[in-house]
Amino acid sequence: MSYLDWIVLSLTLIFVVSYGMYRSREKQTMNSFLLAGQSLPWYHVTLSLMATQASAITFLSAPGQAYTDGMRFVQFYFGLPLAMVVLCITFVPKFHKLKIFTAYEFLEGRFDLKTRALTSFLFLLQRGLSTGLSIYAPSLILSAILGWDITWTNIISGSIVMIYTITGGSRAVSHTHMQQMAIITIGMVVAGIMVVKFLPENISFTDALQVAGKMGKTNVIDFTFNLNNRYNVWSGLIGGFFLQLSYFGTDQSQVGRFLTGSSEGQSKLGLAMNGLLKIPMQFLILLVGVLVFAFYQFTTPPLFFNQTAVDKIKKTEYATQYQQLENKHKIIQAGKRQHVMDLSEAVKKDDQTGIEKSRLVLGNIETEVKEVRKEAETLLSKANGEDTNDVNYIFLRFVTDYLPVGMVGLLIAVILLASMGSVASAYNSLASCSVVDIYKRIYRKDGDTENYVTASRWATFFWGIFCIAVAQYASRLGSMIEAVNILGSLFYGVILGIFLVAFYFKNIGGRAVFWGSIIGEIFVIICYVIDLTAFLWLNLIGCVLVISFAWLLEKIWPEAPKKAMVADISTDLPVT
Repeated sequence: MSYLDWIVLSLTLIFVVSYGMYRSREKQTMNSFLLAGQSLPWYHVTLSLMATQASAITFLSAPGQAYTDGMRFVQFYFGLPLAMVVLCITFVPKFHKLKIFTAYEFLEGRFDLKTRALTSFLFLLQRGLSTGLSIYAPSLILSAILGWDITWTNIISGSIVMIYTITGGSRAVSHTHMQQMAIITIGMVVAGIMVVKFLPENISFTDALQVAGKMGKTNVIDFTFNLNNRYNVWSGLIGGFFLQLSYFGTDQSQVGRFLTGSSEGQSKLGLAMNGLLKIPMQFLILLVGVLVFAFYQFTTPPLFFNQTAVDKIKKTEYATQYQQLENKHKIIQAGKRQHVMDLSEAVKKDDQTGIEKSRLVLGNIETEVKEVRKEAETLLSKANGEDTNDVNYIFLRFVTDYLPVGMVGLLIAVILLASMGSVASAYNSLASCSVVDIYKRIYRKDGDTENYVTASRWATFFWGIFCIAVAQYASRLGSMIEAVNILGSLFYGVILGIFLVAFYFKNIGGRAVFWGSIIGEIFVIICYVIDLTAFLWLNLIGCVLVISFAWLLEKIWPEAPKKAMVADISTDLPVT
């Protein structure tokens, strides 16, 4: 990067972090540290929810996902608006009425301590692992640009966020989310505009989309019902609904965000607006990836997008072989451009014969390209054991190769800020559960506010170290945007099932739901291991299994249900 890029990047990051710490400079109580004093308006809630979801994985991996697999990933979010409606009717009123710090407090009053502890443990495990992926994403950027060792880059990325989360708590997280989302939105819009400007003079935005569409990249809607198809309307509406309902209704990283609302109405409005805005935002991010794909149809793309891996192999005994593959790749791509132009002209003239002829030729060329890439990946693996899935590097490589000076720094800042938003929320939620559900409930029931705030800071530090350690292994998981959602799907259905039993099956007691959840989780993991179905359906499977096993166990081994819990509001004295 140029000096101007470094200046833009540094000033952007310093501004956001400093602003968040400034806005949270007053004395902290447990309520203010974990829930920002429940004082934030709906737009704060909306932007904080969106920033928590929109990690660096979203802006780094989603364009690459669209580049390789088209826009069908957007169907993943089709169940989101419906999930927001259900949450506003059921979960939000219940949580606000109980005045709880974490979603899992409710479960002890409804069931028992062991069910609360199990659910909290499942969340802590899932969120801790997922946050490791969110830390790895910006490390990938810095490592690729600067050639830094990924281990130290993970440590630096995770530690920066840890500092202001420990210092300012939830209020700092929420205020930085406001600035992050503004900069992220501007950056991605500008990136999309720049891609279009780089297209050949006779190729418009519409032409680029039509070419990409004829090559299978604008496949937004798929009504085919297929349990093994990861992304279609049905997996999105049904499996996605259960995933989003569990994510927003039972994952403390999200519950902690909407509980910061100043009232029940503000929390509901914040959730509703999130449901309306998330799909268009994700659509536009994927669209940027499709435009990058269209751009590379007229310009020779790299043989392998991870430049760091390419630089390493060129210093090994395989350098000559790799150079030969690069030359072969350039020759294939040079011949491809004219056929892409022919396809564009045929589309403009609505010449179906010409369209089919060009698609056939381009399909054969793509097969040649894939064969050359496969040979290159084999060499890279032999040379230095590099990860041969470069989907996460596609958009980053475009940014660093083609965007003008200053814009590179802004786009890198966008991706880093996205990471900071999601990781900060995760740290805060992990600390909340650790202190409220474990430390305060089991080990230190009679502590004062200062003690609990201190414990929250230490818990943030502990989880920061844990997540950084997980990040060291994230490179082995392929597309990060898929990996993080697969990981969530292994746990979210079971957690949601526990809450649905709590809300709607009053005759089922804690013993039945506890063992039903354990059995259900085992079955979900088995379903994933044997690849029984696409991962989104695991959310539905887990939820149904927990309810079914709990109901069956209650019939066989009955236990009287407990009355609803009475809110346990911790003392809210200022820290001295």
